[in-house]
Amino acid sequence: MTDLKQLYESILRGDVGAARETAQQALDGGVDAEVLVERYMTPAMDEVGRLYEKNEYFVPELLISSRAMKAALSVVQSGLASKGSRPTGAVVIGTVAGDLHDIGKNLVAAMLEGAGFAIHDLGVDVPAERFVSAVKEHRPDIVAISALLSTTMAGMKNVLQALEQAGLRKAVKVMIGGAPITPEFASEIGADGYSDNAAGAVREARKWVAG
Repeated sequence: MTDLKQLYESILRGDVGAARETAQQALDGGVDAEVLVERYMTPAMDEVGRLYEKNEYFVPELLISSRAMKAALSVVQSGLASKGSRPTGAVVIGTVAGDLHDIGKNLVAAMLEGAGFAIHDLGVDVPAERFVSAVKEHRPDIVAISALLSTTMAGMKNVLQALEQAGLRKAVKVMIGGAPITPEFASEIGADGYSDNAAGAVREARKWVAG
C-alpha cells in the first residue's frame, strides 16, 4: 500500500519524479483524487509557503516544490474531473505591459494552483485590454497583476481603469504585487489587495473566495 506521506514529502523537497509516481500509485490503489489534493498536496504547498516566510526556503526551493506539485496535479486531474470537482476559485494572472519579468508571477501562480485555484496565466507584457478580454472569457474571482519595474507600475492602474470602463471592475477582486509595489500604491490605484510574496497572495485569495 502506498505511503501517502511520501506524496507530501516529495512535494516539500521538490522531487518531481517521486511526486508523480506516488500520486499515480495512490490512484491505482483506489485512493480518491480529492483526498490526495486536500490532505497531502495542498498542505505540502502550504508548508512550503510557511518555510519561505520564515526564510528557511528561498526562491529555488519554491520553484522546485511548485514543479513537483504540478507533476502530481497532472496525474490526479483526470480523477478530479471525473468527479466534477470544482476549483477553490479562478484567477487571471499576468505581468503588465512593458515588463518581461515572470519569476514572481510564476511563483504566485504555482502557489495558487497548489491551493486549488484554477489559473489562467496570460504571461508577460500583457496590455490592459488582454486582461479585460480574459476576464470576459474566464469569469475569474481574482485578477492578479505583477510588475517588477517601477517604470511599468502605471500599467496596473491602466488595467484597473480598463476593467472599470468595461463594467467588470465590481465582478473581480484585484491583487497586485512585485518588488516596487507597496500597500500605499495598491490603495492609491484602487486595487483590492497587495502581497509581497506568494504565500501571502494565497492567504489573500483564500480570504476573498471564502468571504
